[in-house]
Amino acid sequence: MTAEPNARPVVQRADTRLPVGGMVKGGVEAIFTVLALPIAGWYHGWASIAPSRADVTMQGVSQLVGLVPGVLGGFLRRAVYRLTLRRCGAGVSVGFGTIIATADVEIGDGVYIGPFCNIGHAVIGDDTLLGSNVTLLGGTRQHGISRLDIPIRHQPGEYRRIRVGRDVWIGNGAIVADDVGDQSVIGAGAVVTKPIPERSVAVGNPARVIAERGAGD
Repeated sequence: MTAEPNARPVVQRADTRLPVGGMVKGGVEAIFTVLALPIAGWYHGWASIAPSRADVTMQGVSQLVGLVPGVLGGFLRRAVYRLTLRRCGAGVSVGFGTIIATADVEIGDGVYIGPFCNIGHAVIGDDTLLGSNVTLLGGTRQHGISRLDIPIRHQPGEYRRIRVGRDVWIGNGAIVADDVGDQSVIGAGAVVTKPIPERSVAVGNPARVIAERGAGD
């Protein structure tokens, strides 16, 4: 049998998931876990001494590790958040300049959080993508506004944990203040103030559903 004259050669690519690669990555993860221990210990120490200031302490930790650039910063942030957050899953990537405002956050496996995001009280499902400058707010009632004789900053509010489902894509600059269902897409710059159903495509301010994923034409 002769080869076809226009046939393209098959290029064998190395499998990046070879055991050696996994061992190297595991070793690097272990090193950064050790480096993260003093930072995590500082957070837990202050949080136990002054529980009412735990969120402020977490924000300081997040600001510190958020300023470390490049791949090293990614490893350090992942290690610190595994030791401080309610949950930080495997393969999580948290971008430069991102602030996590409270340890009351759960991040699932394979989640990507882009640069300069702001994460409040939230649960983020597996394999979810957050673009740059995305804000996840702890609901829409952080400050009371009913009284005019008391400054807004002194009026009681409430925080709740919003839930962003699995396999969700949230575009750059979106603000999310309510739940987003599994496998949904939130357009860049959208403002989510009401729950978004599963498999929805939502855009605008306030965000509105314009399509359903998987529904065909």
